[in-house]
Amino acid sequence: MSTLSAEHVAQIKTLGDIARTHAAVRPNATAMKFEGRTTTYAAFDAHTNQVANALIAAGVGKGGRIGYLAKNTDVYFELLIGAAKMGAVTLPIGWRLAAAEVAYLLDNGEVQILFVGAEFGDLARQAVDLSEREVRVIALETASPDGFAAWRDAQSANDPGVETGPSDTALQLYTSGTTGRPKGVMLTNRNLLEMWIRAGQAGIDCYTWTEDDVSLVAMPLAHIGGTGWAVVGLLNGATLVILREFDPPTVLGLIEPERITKLFMVPAALNFMIQMPGSRSVDFSRLKMIFYGASPIPLDLLRQCMDVFGCGFCQQYGMTEVCGTVVYLPPGDHDPNGNRRMKSAGLPMPGIEIKIIDENGNTLPPETVGEVATRSTSNMAGYWKNEAATRETINADGWLRTGDAGYLDEDGYLYIHDRVKDMIISGAENIYPAEVEGAIFGHPAVADVAVIGVPDDKWGEAVKAMVVLKPGADASAADIIQFARSRIAAFKVPKSLDFVDVLPRNASGKVLKRALREPFWAGKDRNVN
Repeated sequence: MSTLSAEHVAQIKTLGDIARTHAAVRPNATAMKFEGRTTTYAAFDAHTNQVANALIAAGVGKGGRIGYLAKNTDVYFELLIGAAKMGAVTLPIGWRLAAAEVAYLLDNGEVQILFVGAEFGDLARQAVDLSEREVRVIALETASPDGFAAWRDAQSANDPGVETGPSDTALQLYTSGTTGRPKGVMLTNRNLLEMWIRAGQAGIDCYTWTEDDVSLVAMPLAHIGGTGWAVVGLLNGATLVILREFDPPTVLGLIEPERITKLFMVPAALNFMIQMPGSRSVDFSRLKMIFYGASPIPLDLLRQCMDVFGCGFCQQYGMTEVCGTVVYLPPGDHDPNGNRRMKSAGLPMPGIEIKIIDENGNTLPPETVGEVATRSTSNMAGYWKNEAATRETINADGWLRTGDAGYLDEDGYLYIHDRVKDMIISGAENIYPAEVEGAIFGHPAVADVAVIGVPDDKWGEAVKAMVVLKPGADASAADIIQFARSRIAAFKVPKSLDFVDVLPRNASGKVLKRALREPFWAGKDRNVN
């Protein structure tokens, strides 16, 4: 039985309406569980009203921005939905970033209040010191009078009554760009909700939710795979079981007692889970569906996962700029014996248009490789304060260029073949070489550098640097890697570094990344992993 009638679903136009509607229809149902704390939908609605009123009282207006620097908590969703109720925008910030990177996001995102987890107080102070803005810091996990709970609970639990709409931006996630500077992806209420509502209305089995569904939220909330997945669960009235961070033993220990029915993970995380000694002794009988994304799943890993978990699998393909999912590979196409479709990303979601284009934007026929373009209400509103980058990505007709090279077969299945852009995906993290190259280039011994992605059995892809030393300079790979580590987040730092005499360049001086990548990808049937 579905949690809401079609009439009630039609009332949900914004993130704020999720809390309002479920609180009105099923107030005593459990919305969230986090480390022993249980929140009903009625309490969730009241808390998000208090957050909205507290933000208004703090001088955050409609269109204002708040930051979140912490691991996963239930409070994040009070902030996200509460901010949406009064028209503000939430910026979750990756807690693995360096202080300078956090400071840039505070400045670029024009953050007014930063909500900080207990273990990130020092990082927040360093970032605020580096920032050019006056940023108020509120500690999340403290009973002190100036902490989050006291700040929230001082306010009325009545709805703020601010008029908001589907086109209002509610979430801003940052993705690195080819220039090396992160870009703020503006996602509206419509972006975050409409496609998932359509998927439920279409009756697609893997996107049908019931009153007893329990969704595990274990991926980082600064990623669309974390926040987006959780929003889908809340929209459908599921109970969210929120994990502070992904930890294989903890996940396995929660699935049975918390009666988890659905979860989203990257293939690398699934691999970690099935390698745990106790994985085959867990009762997975309640688990209906595992959604996975960020990379295809190797057939051997799929076989093992199907054997261990015994549930359905659904691949999701997309990017932050399209709210995470525009294409899905249905459970029925997951054949442990292998088939052609297992190498595909799948079919377009309801309301999603997909086409393959050449460099001039012309549509290409089936089985012809070109750039993947998509058009739908899931396409972002644009990049924050970056109209030029927005125009480069979305054309006047609303088609968004993904930067992935692929083709469609005669049945409409999408196959990803390569990347048009140089982006590296390691685990679930998007890494742009320009950012890493900028960190390395400042080393006094480095004359030239190029960064590429190479295959990695554990993470899908790994960051590799190719370095040309200055004449007479002497530096080890370890020295240069350590230098980079002091300037960028650890997950962006090269896992390996090779010294070369010269980097291959074309006539205009651009480094030929494809030529550098080719030896490492030889023998692969596609140039993504």
